[in-house]
Amino acid sequence: MDRKELQERYNAGQRDFAGLRLLESDLLQLRLNNINFSRSDLRQSRLGRTHFRQANFEHSDLSESILWGSDLRAARMAHARLREVDLSGANLGHAHLVEANLLKASLGGTNLQGADLSGACLLEADLRPTADSRTNLTQANLQQVDLSYGRLSGANLQGANLAQAILCRANLGLDYRPGTVSTDLRGANLQGADLSYADLTGANLEDANLLGADLTGTLLDQANLKNAVMPQSYPQQPDCETADLPTRG
Repeated sequence: MDRKELQERYNAGQRDFAGLRLLESDLLQLRLNNINFSRSDLRQSRLGRTHFRQANFEHSDLSESILWGSDLRAARMAHARLREVDLSGANLGHAHLVEANLLKASLGGTNLQGADLSGACLLEADLRPTADSRTNLTQANLQQVDLSYGRLSGANLQGANLAQAILCRANLGLDYRPGTVSTDLRGANLQGADLSYADLTGANLEDANLLGADLTGTLLDQANLKNAVMPQSYPQQPDCETADLPTRG
């Protein structure tokens, strides 16, 4: 099936295209809201700036496809293969990405507000901001997500659920490129997260919960830890008002 036939069937009212094989297809800038592409093969396809609102991509393979700037709000993408996919600048607000494979995915400037990525693999994913916008993961569910070696400098993770997430050697520290901001983890849930050897230099962790988190080798220089709940093993700073001061002899 080519682009023309797909568009004609869609315009005629068909929405179920499950199990379709569209390898290396060109579907740029189409309107395909509510389409069902579940269990389809869309590898290495060009899908940029296409409207896929509430589309179904569950168990589909979109590896190495281009989806930059696409509208994927409330899309169903659970268990989808999204290895090395380009989703930069896409809108995935409230999308369902449970246990999706986003290995080495490009997510710079992507809107993932309220998205459910629990159990997803984002190993070596790039979530750094673009020149136009920062990656938005506010209130996203990232529980038990694998973000090892991920690049999240400047991402907005305010209120995100990162409980038991793996962020080993992830970079959430300061991005020294012009115009960038610190990573926002205010109010984030990092209980039991693996932050070993992660870079959190300059990150804003105000009101974050890090109880039970692994901070072995974690860089926290210049980080804002105001009202943050830290692991019991984390060295506490003495309170200047109550600390025992040396007496003058």
